Amino acid sequence: MTVSYSLEVANVKFYGFSRLLFRWKGSIYRLLYKELLVFCGVYLFFSVFYRVLLTSKQQDLFERVSIYCDQFTNTNFIPVLFVLGFYVTLAFNRWWGQYTSFPLPDNLMMVVSGNVHGSDETGRLLRRTLMRYANLSSVLILRSISTRVLKRFPTLDHIVEAGFMTPLELKKFESLHSDFNKYWMPLTWFSNLASRAREEGRVRDDIALRLLMDELNNYRAKCSLLFHYDWISIPLVYTQVVTIAVYSFFAFCVIGRQFLNPEKGYSGHKVDMYVPVFTLLQFFFYTGWLKVGELIINPFGEDDDDFETNQLIDRNMQVSMLAVDDMYQNLAPIVKDKHWTQSHFSIPYTQSSAAEALRPAFKGSAFDMRLSAEDLELHRPTGEPVNTQYLPLRGCQGDGLDGLLRSGSLPHLMDVLTDPDEDDEPDEAGTNSISHKEQEKEEV
Repeated sequence: MTVSYSLEVANVKFYGFSRLLFRWKGSIYRLLYKELLVFCGVYLFFSVFYRVLLTSKQQDLFERVSIYCDQFTNTNFIPVLFVLGFYVTLAFNRWWGQYTSFPLPDNLMMVVSGNVHGSDETGRLLRRTLMRYANLSSVLILRSISTRVLKRFPTLDHIVEAGFMTPLELKKFESLHSDFNKYWMPLTWFSNLASRAREEGRVRDDIALRLLMDELNNYRAKCSLLFHYDWISIPLVYTQVVTIAVYSFFAFCVIGRQFLNPEKGYSGHKVDMYVPVFTLLQFFFYTGWLKVGELIINPFGEDDDDFETNQLIDRNMQVSMLAVDDMYQNLAPIVKDKHWTQSHFSIPYTQSSAAEALRPAFKGSAFDMRLSAEDLELHRPTGEPVNTQYLPLRGCQGDGLDGLLRSGSLPHLMDVLTDPDEDDEPDEAGTNSISHKEQEKEEV
C-alpha cells in the first residue's frame, strides 16, 4: 500500500521531518538494511583478517594496498555523485510521467453522461456498456504491465468473472488474431457503439459525437503511453554503469577505509577505530540513492510505494458506473440559494478559522507602495510651458493611496500639469477647484 504522510507535513512543526525517520514501512531502512549488513560483514572480515591473522610482513603489504585503494575513494576517479544524480533525476521524471499517464475515466464518463441520452433501459445499457469498454481497456493494459493486476486477473476468464467482459465479447476478443497486445479492441467497440448511438439519435448531434471521440482518444493515448513506458525502459547500459560505479566504489572502501596501525605513522591514520562511522554514512547515502532509483524506475510492482493499481481499477469502475447510471438526470431541485436577497454577504467561518477573516485581501504587491511627491510629478519631454493648478489629491488605487495620505508621507495637494491649449478656456472644474482653495485659505 502506498505510504502517505501528507498530513504529518501539512504544517511546519518542531521535529516535523525528524518524526518521519522512525517509520519502517516504505522507509529507506527497509530497502537498504540487507546491503548495509553485507557491507558491514565484509568490512569486519577484512578488519579481523588484518589485525589477527596476518603476519607483520603481510600487514605491511595490506597497508600499502589499503592506502592505494583509499586514493581512489577520496578522489574523483569514480564519479559516483554525477552518475547517481543524473540517473535518479531521469528515473524520477520517468516515474512522474507514468503517474500522469494513468488512464482515469473521469472526463470520459462526464461526456458520456451528458451526451448519450435516454432514460429507458436501452439508454442506460448503452451508457454502462460504453464505460465498461473503457474500463476493460485499462484493465487489459494494466494486466500486461503490473504484477499486482496480473495476480488478480491471471487469465481472461477472471476478467469475465469480474464483470469487465461478457463471454460473447471474450469470444470476439480471442477470434481476432494479433501478435501484439490487443488492449485497444474494447476502445474500438466503444467508438463503433458511439457511432450507432448517433445514428439512433441517442447522441443528438455531430458535435457531441466529436466530443466523445476526442475524450476516447485521450483515454486511449494514456493507455498506449503506459504500454510504451513498459516497453521502452531506461537503457540497460546506463543502469549497469550506475550499479557498477556504486558497488565498485564501496568495494574499494572495504579495504581503503580500514583503520591502520597508528604507530606506523600513516597519514590520516592517527586514531584506530573499529567502526567506520563516516564510511557507513557514505554507504547509506550513495547506496540509498541507488535504491531510490531502483524503486521508482518501475512503479507497477509490489513495493510499498508502488502505485495501487488494483484499488484504482475498483475506483474507476465504481465511479464511472455511478456517473453514467445513477447520476444520469438525477438532479436536485433548483431553488434559491441562501444569499438570494443579499447583495453583499459573507461566508461564515468556524471558531478555529475565524482569524483568517481578519486578514486583508491581497490586492497586489505594489498596491501599498510609498511614493514621494516627486514620483507623482508629470514631465513633458518637449519642454513645453505648462500652467499649474492645484487639485485635491485622489488615489488612483483606492484605499491604498488614501492610506498614504493619512500616514503623512505625501502632501495634501499636488501640482497638476495642464496643456497650453487649455489655458484660454479653463473648464468649470478648474475654476471651482481654485475657488475651493481660496475658501479654505479664508477659513484658516
